[in-house]
Amino acid sequence: MVQSRPREVSVPRKSRLTVDIVIPVFNEAAVVEQTHANLLSIINTLPQSFTIYYVNDGSTDGTSDLLDSLARKDRNVHVIELSRNFGHQAALTAGLDASRGDIVITMDGDGQHPPELIPQMLDLVKKGYDIIQTQRMDSMQRGTFKEWTSGGFYRLLNIISGTHVLAGGADYRALSRQAVEALKSMPEYHRFLRGMISWMGYSTVILPYRESKRIAGKSKYSFGKMFRLAMDAIFSFSLIPLYVGLSMGGLLLFLALLEMIYVLSFWVTGRTSNLAPGWSSLIFVILIVGGMLMVSLGFVGIYVGYIFQEVKRRPVYLKKHGEKDG
Repeated sequence: MVQSRPREVSVPRKSRLTVDIVIPVFNEAAVVEQTHANLLSIINTLPQSFTIYYVNDGSTDGTSDLLDSLARKDRNVHVIELSRNFGHQAALTAGLDASRGDIVITMDGDGQHPPELIPQMLDLVKKGYDIIQTQRMDSMQRGTFKEWTSGGFYRLLNIISGTHVLAGGADYRALSRQAVEALKSMPEYHRFLRGMISWMGYSTVILPYRESKRIAGKSKYSFGKMFRLAMDAIFSFSLIPLYVGLSMGGLLLFLALLEMIYVLSFWVTGRTSNLAPGWSSLIFVILIVGGMLMVSLGFVGIYVGYIFQEVKRRPVYLKKHGEKDG
């Protein structure tokens, strides 16, 4: 278990700590009841006071009805209905905004995050850690395309950004109230919570675990969603793409200087007759210059687009019943 030094001041001293659990769900009608039952089997044995926030991220199956049924049976269950599918990071943000507990735990609703870790998480927060970050220990052993691309993405992100993001880190974590409030103070529209939480720099401990199989259904994280999340991470935490464009411009200037010296050498030595027009080399240089310019402008355009979306100050999410948050 990897850890940083805990702060000296622990969570508020109360006879009974309050714990909020935030669970975003999207079309999980096949698993939500079993996930809830598994969670209750753990938290009902603990002395803390628990509130469970289910964030329905625009589900189109029977998830909403099942969540309403759970809320009617248990007054400690609250359902947050979003107006449409805003995405996993926005749904987590909605739950964090609604939370009021001394400790907040976020986890997925597909049953792959084992609730058996919750007692250990709570003990670590009480010892003074602000962030208990779980890490999938078997994620790099599967050899699937998803795991290879994920590993490569985290290596690249850690190289080009000043924020270290844990490879194999999940959105299954516990946060102290201090960490939650700090996270809520970061209002950016394009959200990569794993990077934002690492950036805060609060005392952190890594809690390894082995991921369980999904109870039913399949992952809702398509390749397109993962790609967009990766772009949010790269362009939110690094300016390296802009420096890449600048470097390519510097390389072209250096090559142009070499070409100028090469041509001048023919004039100095009186071998101008050997200078023949080279259409193929000219076209090659034009294509290289044009390609590098397009890449550089593309990077700049993406950053401008991100700025445009930020300055509009649209909410990260909207609740279904007209209440605006974000």
